[in-house]
Amino acid sequence: MRNAAMILGIIAGLVGMIVGFFGYGFVAFIDRFGEIDGIAEQVSNPELIQTASILAPLLAIVGGAMAHARALIAGVLLLVSAAGMYYAFGFGVFTMFPIAFAGVAGVLGLAAGKPDEPKAHF
Repeated sequence: MRNAAMILGIIAGLVGMIVGFFGYGFVAFIDRFGEIDGIAEQVSNPELIQTASILAPLLAIVGGAMAHARALIAGVLLLVSAAGMYYAFGFGVFTMFPIAFAGVAGVLGLAAGKPDEPKAHF
């Protein structure tokens, strides 16, 4: 379970980085060049989008990287990452895989008790 949490978490972070690049870039583009009526308008909370664009993929990668050593903390980080991506970007065609992968990896991290390693977290 720890291996699956690690792989899914890192993949979620990498795909989440792509979503984050576009989210952060869109907010920065509209700030720089202004809105285009009917085509490109600023989001209602640009600070949230920019913060989640950085933190959510970072938490997924960190959670995936530490899934072997500290599965409980990794699981919590991965679930926070999935919740952050969902809250900031919603569930859509580009966000469904990073949200689902981070969520499943978080559950696997929390469930990785005794079978994988002699030192369990609960």
